[in-house]
This record gives sequence, structure tokens and C-alpha cells, in this order.
Amino acid sequence: MAFTYTHGARRTGYEPKGSLMKRRWIAGAIGVLAVALSACAPGGGASGQGGEAQGDKAGGDKVTLSLWSWRVEDVRAYEKILAKFEESHPKIHVEFKPFQATEYNNILATGLSGTAGPDVAQLRAYGGLQPLVEAGQLVPLDGKVEALSGFDAKLLEGAKGHKDGKIYGVPFAYQTLQVLYNKKLFGDNGVQPPATWDDMIAAAGKLKAAGITPFAVAAGPDATWTLPIVHEIFGNARYGSTKFRDALLSGEKKFTDPDFTASIKLLKDLEPYFPKDVVAVKIPDVQALFATGKAAMYPTGSFDLAPVLAANPSLEVGAFQVPPPPGSPVTTPVTPGWADGSFGVNAKSAHQAEALELVKWMATPEFGQLYASELKQLSAVPGVTPSDPLLAEMAKNYAANGAPYTLLVDFRYGQPNGDAVFRDEVQKMLVGQTDAKAVAESVQKGVEQWFKPGN
Repeated sequence: MAFTYTHGARRTGYEPKGSLMKRRWIAGAIGVLAVALSACAPGGGASGQGGEAQGDKAGGDKVTLSLWSWRVEDVRAYEKILAKFEESHPKIHVEFKPFQATEYNNILATGLSGTAGPDVAQLRAYGGLQPLVEAGQLVPLDGKVEALSGFDAKLLEGAKGHKDGKIYGVPFAYQTLQVLYNKKLFGDNGVQPPATWDDMIAAAGKLKAAGITPFAVAAGPDATWTLPIVHEIFGNARYGSTKFRDALLSGEKKFTDPDFTASIKLLKDLEPYFPKDVVAVKIPDVQALFATGKAAMYPTGSFDLAPVLAANPSLEVGAFQVPPPPGSPVTTPVTPGWADGSFGVNAKSAHQAEALELVKWMATPEFGQLYASELKQLSAVPGVTPSDPLLAEMAKNYAANGAPYTLLVDFRYGQPNGDAVFRDEVQKMLVGQTDAKAVAESVQKGVEQWFKPGN
């Protein structure tokens, strides 16, 4: 089995270095999942095109749509979800074709540029979407999918062209950031979910003294993409959250602002409570630490709840929003979040009418509820309530205290990618090669090569 960021992600997310990283389950089930997934995966060759020409019919007048995704682990769930669509659309058959997340961006770009691409594609959000928009490879959905008018405007931003403002996909999920915690370890050690930053630090110290890793954090070579996420969880309020983001976009402030620098330093201050030699720790390592009860807290996204519980169904998991650190311009806890991605229509699809029927259905509560139930994710469809009580709590927190994951939402539209610069520089900080001030300066120097305030 494998832990995977959706990325997203995750989800990518959200998505490090142009794609979301592939992750594994904790030891014991790797081989089983590999066999299962290989049996379900499409039979395409090295080109990743799936080996089927578009326009095939599944018997008679039934049209076969090809749906591409980066979620190889979701095959069975999507088969169940899409079966519901086919019940109400008997003339349409949908083939779900997933590819490895780390390869998906290139495969999709190649597919959309030719005639062997998908009819409907799972699309990255924000900066990950923009190259496809600029290449004219997607159908604008404005006026074609009426239900989009009821979607949360914050989530629709992830499905819009950065320059033309048109909507190119139906958002399928959003992710939130918070700290998961082991209820049993908290109870056994007399620790409560913190009400203040000092409470959290005191709890971390108590847990560490008991031989328990307080925070499950990975900063190894394959895990640096998680560092901006950890920073958002602990530092969003410290740098000023939405108000600071707005000031950045207008040019009123820069990443070198003292509040943003202070938010970076928090990660160095918290390092004693991370796993030993954190810069060598891999993602499966920290997930195993938390799932097996060797780490008490896991700063991560809502995307990791289902994998954690799958690895250890008996684990009692809670979640809390991090209290604002001392000196924060924001005095109440926030829940950072972002749109995980969307589903859009290939401009070269030979079956655009049927493809539009599919994405219209993906904007309905029926799809949203199926998505939330089968995948244990937060659906972007308005009015869908997660059946899982902890996910419902995360959704409630985001609705009340939502904040943008600034580097992902706004600073992935050019090169160098602000998120990528940040994660690499923070890793250097954790090994003592640089400091928070230099990290902030590197991020500002990187993004100002392409980012123009007010645009």
C-alpha cells in the first residue's frame, strides 16, 4: 500500500517540481498494492497514451470517453463512481485511465497536443493549469456548466486561466492544512489539544521527554515539498495570512517582510521536536511513525487522513488548528487550504458533447457525495458534507477560518517557482547552511524575476 499526496495535492497538491510525489504505504503491504495497481492500470506503452484511439464505441451507439487521472490508487473508487454516471447516461461509457503522478504532467501535455489524448482530464490547479490554458488545449466551461456559478469562488480560482479569467475545469476537491494528533498518546501523557502556542510547545516537550516524537515531519531529499506545507500550518498566522497575501499581490509588501521572515524561523525553532536528523527522513518514515504511535502529532493535509486510517484502522485521530505564535498579526487560528484540481474537456476531443455531460455531472451533489464517501476527501461541490466526522470538522474550520496557501496559490505561475525555491532553501536552513532571513531573500529574488505586483 502507499501513502499518496493528492496533491495534489496534492494532492499538489499540492504538486512539487511540477508533479506530486509518489508515496508508499508503511511496510508490510507494498507488494500487495503494487500487484493490485498494476492489474488495474492502463496498458499503454512508454508514451503513456493508453494504446487506444479516440472515438472507439463500446458497442452499438454507446460512446466511450477516456478519463485521465494522476490517481492510480483511486481506480476502484472511480469505477464505482463512474458506474453511477453510466446508470443515468446509458449511451456513455467512461474508461478511467490513471498514470503515475510524477509522470502525469508530461503525459497529459503530450496527449492533449495530439489526437490520442483523453476526452476528459484531471487537471492540476493554479500554475499547474496555466500551460494547458495558454496552449489552447482545453474547452472553456463558462456558460456550459451552469452549476459552477454556485461553487466557492476561492476554489474556482484554481480552475481559471490566470490571464483570461475563464473557467476550464470543474473543481473536484479541496485540501486543508492542520495538525493530526494521536488521541491515545495525548491521553496517556496528560496532553490536551493546545489552546495557545505555549501550550503546544509545552506538550511537545512533555511528549519528547516520554520518548515520543512530538511532530512527524520529513525533510529528506524526496520530501522537501512538504516543508512549505509544514510552514503554512505553523506560520500562516505569523506572517499575516490573507492580509499579507493581499499586500504581496499589490506590491505593498515583499517576502522579505519581517513577519514572513519570522514565520520561516518558526521551523528552525521547532526542529528539536521533529524526528532526529530530519533532513534525512523520508515521507514513509514519518507516516509510519504516526500510524504506529511513535509520533504524537502530524502536521499535514486532509489528504493524509484516509491513508493514515487505512494503515491503522484502530488509530484514534483528532485534529487541531495551530494557535497563532507570539507576535502574529493574526490572533485567531487559521486553516490554510487550496483547490486540489479540476476536471476539464480536451479541446480536441471527438466527443465534446458527451464529455461536457460528464463534467456537468461532476458538478452535481450526486458526484460530490460519491467522491467524498468513496475517497474520504473534501468535495468541492457545494452542499456536500463529509460523512467522516473529522473531515467534517476540517471542512467547518476551513469555512470559518480559511486562509490561502500563498506560495502555491499565487506563486507557481512562473519560473523559478516560489514554492520550489522556498522548500529548497528551508532544507538548507535545517542543516545550518543558511538562516530565515536568507531564505526569505532567496524567495523574493526568485519570484520577482517573473511576478509583477498588481497583475
